[in-house]
Formats: sequence, C-alpha cells, structure tokens
Amino acid sequence: MSQKMATENPLISKTVLYAGEGEIPIFESGSKATFHFKTFKADEDKTPIDCSKELGQPFELLIGKKFKLEVWEELIKTMREKEVARFTCNKLLVGGYPIVSKSLRTIAKKAKGELPEEHSHHEHSCSLSAMKSTGYPDLDELLVNEQDLVFEIELLKYEKPGEFLKETWQMDAEEKLSIVPGLKKAGNKLYEEKKYKEAAEKYAEALGCLEQLCLREKPGDEPWLNLDQMKIPFLLNFAQCKLFLGDYYEVIEHTSTVLEKDKDNVKALFRRAKAHVKCWNPQEAKDDFNRVVVLDASLAKAVKKELEELERLTREHNAQDRVRLKELFK
Repeated sequence: MSQKMATENPLISKTVLYAGEGEIPIFESGSKATFHFKTFKADEDKTPIDCSKELGQPFELLIGKKFKLEVWEELIKTMREKEVARFTCNKLLVGGYPIVSKSLRTIAKKAKGELPEEHSHHEHSCSLSAMKSTGYPDLDELLVNEQDLVFEIELLKYEKPGEFLKETWQMDAEEKLSIVPGLKKAGNKLYEEKKYKEAAEKYAEALGCLEQLCLREKPGDEPWLNLDQMKIPFLLNFAQCKLFLGDYYEVIEHTSTVLEKDKDNVKALFRRAKAHVKCWNPQEAKDDFNRVVVLDASLAKAVKKELEELERLTREHNAQDRVRLKELFK
C-alpha cells in the first residue's frame, strides 16, 4: 500500500510504494547508491520518458560528487535499501534532466554496440538561446517547455566508502596515480598469458588515468612533463598488443605519439615499421627499419630479415600490379 510522505523540500512530494528494509542510511560523502529509475512527465497520462532497465543497467550515484542533476541525491537520501518510491519534482529542480538523459541514452547505445545517432544541431526556439538540440524530440520538448517530472526510484544498494571498487572516473588525483603501477602489473601478466585484448584494456585504463592527471597541470611544467613521460611504456605496451591483434593503424598512431615525445625510441620505430608493412606503406616501413639499425646495431640481423620480407612483398605487389595493368588494357 502506497504512503505519502512529507519531505524537507516543498518542491518535492514523495509517495512510498514499498517500504524497504532497515533504517535510512547516513549517506556520507563518497558513498555509493545504486538504483533503478523510471522518469515520467507529471501529466494526466503519466507519459514515460526513460527507464533504467530499458537503458540496460541501474544508475550509480556517488554521494557528495555534485552530479549535474542534484535533486537525485536529495531524493536518494530519503530512502531505505530496497525501498521503492515515487517523487514528483518541481520543474525548478529538473532543468538539467534532458542533458543527463541524453548522456545515459548515448552510453546505453555504446554498450549495445550501436553508434550514437547523428543529431541535428539547429536551435528549436529563441528560448533555447545558444543551447543545441539533444537529438531526441521528447528531450528537446523538455528543454523548451520546462515542466514537473516524476521519478520512480528503487534503491537497490547503498555502499559506504571503501566497500566498493571505484572506477577511475570516481577517483581523485592521488587515487588515480596510485593505481597506475597495479594496472601495469596486471597488463603485463595478461600479456604473458597472451591475452592481448585484456592486456590492452589495462594499459588503456592506465593511460586514461595519466591523461586525466595531465589535464590538471600546465603543459610544459615539470609535473606535466613527468606524467607525460610516464605514458611512454604504456603506449608502447598498448601498441604491441594491438600489433598482435591486427589493429595496425592504432599501432601507427600510438607509436607515433611516443616518437613525438622521444624521437629515438627504438621500440616505437620497430613496431611502427611492422605496422607500416601491414598497412602497405613500404617506404615509411623502410625508413623506420633503417632508423632502428642506426640507433641500435644489435638489431641489424632482425631488421635485415624484416627488410628482406618487405622486398619480397614489394616484388609480389609489383607483379600483381603488372597483371592488373595488362587486364586493364585488354
């Protein structure tokens, strides 16, 4: 049986649909609430807008992290675990919902392997001023005509700080830096086990942490330069994994990034040369291989073997081109 409850905020009304379990937790900063939600217009038809189950997964909210839809934290803080409640929120509190919804829909599409739809960028009315279209008509309507919204929320789980494994986006700078060595160790272990895809993911996660840390520093300053140099072994390891996986253009991209930082990096040159061969950039491959020998004579034998193979492939390609040319003029 549903039960209406008063809230501290007069712009919010709450109806408990299922009472939940235990007492209302003390939602301390840094804790995490995991919940399913449904969003409706506050009209007679209770027009549905979103449903987290249809989007594919529950929502995770970090308390105290100033999520762009602040009212959700306010709602969650009134709930027990397993509780299901309906909240009607005044339009003054939910102006940011269309942007949040757009982000969640995009994440859901990516998770399903669908490319995000191309959305038009025209403005719908002068009331939007410089704001662009979300690409979803129902959300665009909410942008133009702000209105009350109804959220039905089921609080699945509440976890205190330290009771859950944080994702990198949830970490502060010190935490991000502290996990980088562990990611390298995990990536190396997976690489040794020939699990190249999984290893690449670990190296990519470490690179993401370092990139985010770089954004906090002024380019060219010593802290930024130190972080930038820390990226090099991860870029090289990531490129090696991609070489085994056959993602040759990514190998070229990431080794080129290393060479921008360290123009004489032999590993980057050798791996880029091999990728150039696979992408059939023979002159670029030859240039890189020759540069490797200049920098490290101990690799002369390995390079000679690669160049001999490149020469064989070049003869093969030339022969195929001659055949195609003959066919063209028949």
